[in-house]
Amino acid sequence: MKYTNTYDLMESARNTNEWLGSTAQAFASYPAFAMSLNPLLPLMAAWGTVTERTFARMIAKPDWGIRSIVGPDGQDHLVDVNPVVEKPFGNLVHFFVRRRSPMARKVLLVAPMSGHYATLLRSTVASLLPDADVYVTDWHNARDIPVSAGKFDVEDYTLYLAEFMKVLGPETHVIAICQPAPLALAATAYLAAEAPEAQPSSLILIGGPVDPDAAPTEVTDFGRRVTMGQLEHLAIQRVGFMSKGAGRLVYPGLLQLQSFIAMNAERHSKAFTEQIFRVARGEASDHDAHNRFYDEYLAVMDMTAEFYLSTVERLFKNGEVARNEFTVAGRKVDMGAITRVSVMTVEGANDDISAPGQCVAALKLLTNLPEEKKGHHLEPGAGHYGIFAGKSWRLNIRPLVLSFIDRAAGKPKAKIALASA
Repeated sequence: MKYTNTYDLMESARNTNEWLGSTAQAFASYPAFAMSLNPLLPLMAAWGTVTERTFARMIAKPDWGIRSIVGPDGQDHLVDVNPVVEKPFGNLVHFFVRRRSPMARKVLLVAPMSGHYATLLRSTVASLLPDADVYVTDWHNARDIPVSAGKFDVEDYTLYLAEFMKVLGPETHVIAICQPAPLALAATAYLAAEAPEAQPSSLILIGGPVDPDAAPTEVTDFGRRVTMGQLEHLAIQRVGFMSKGAGRLVYPGLLQLQSFIAMNAERHSKAFTEQIFRVARGEASDHDAHNRFYDEYLAVMDMTAEFYLSTVERLFKNGEVARNEFTVAGRKVDMGAITRVSVMTVEGANDDISAPGQCVAALKLLTNLPEEKKGHHLEPGAGHYGIFAGKSWRLNIRPLVLSFIDRAAGKPKAKIALASA
């Protein structure tokens, strides 16, 4: 079958490297070798430990790891992750805080479907929980979805978001991060025309490519250089027979991970070399800074081929959202239909993935939205990750977003829990 062999070959290479790491660690840690003063043995064991963990976590979905939060009364409140809507390609989940009354703010956090799991937003969720009821789009790994579930492209993604917004109701405040920003905008416009009573109260778009041509980056340059035929030939593979989604055409997470690593190969190489020496010296731990970052960074998921290809073609090459020509289920989605949803955009001055100008372009499309309902923030010195999970988010952007939500809801400024540096 088309590309099945290459998909299985990548998995075989991953599995082999995991086995090599495990073997090296077991061999070099043999108790009798403790009498040897050969410094290469601890290094070999350390290399094996790091290598095994590196390749093992590539196929494991990380846990949310949010067990509890501290309430205003100073008591710990346990947190449960409960599914609200379950669908073949993704669920709507609620972070339910036990023994806490419903919060005034209800936030729908739209996670990217760009190669990583929704758990990439773990710190974002944790920072919002003290001040809001938080719901998240938890997308599934395409390799685990049977072919019988059908297709899933940008239109299906938009309809999923519209359904989630309907379920949560008009008091919802939607925060879309990175890739889903243009589709969250389209879903809001779709509701404005089809079910205006279900529109969210506010929409916050953070670092998303609403208009990729507004500011060129390496990502947009690649999208312009490659043809769709070349992209399908180079990037699309068919899931192997060991997975539930056997036969489904996907853009493999392992293939995208190669691109992630290649973009900053020197930095990643240095990080893993230093970690090997830390393990050899006994200075590393399961939850040190290196493992906390790479446990998430290396955990990748496959995307359906139709979603990946339609994203490149319709959002980047054709700029359908940027030109207000996006269609869903045969109907044109007019961004001008948004007239009462408060919309804010957030960009990082040093964002090299979705450069400044790409996200704020959304405000120009909202021709019938009063200016007082629009907002924009450009965070100085912030890169892509920092605007939703780093120091810039914790200290500057999060308070601004919560204040914007309160204004959109017509409520006086509520007390916001301060985040530490």
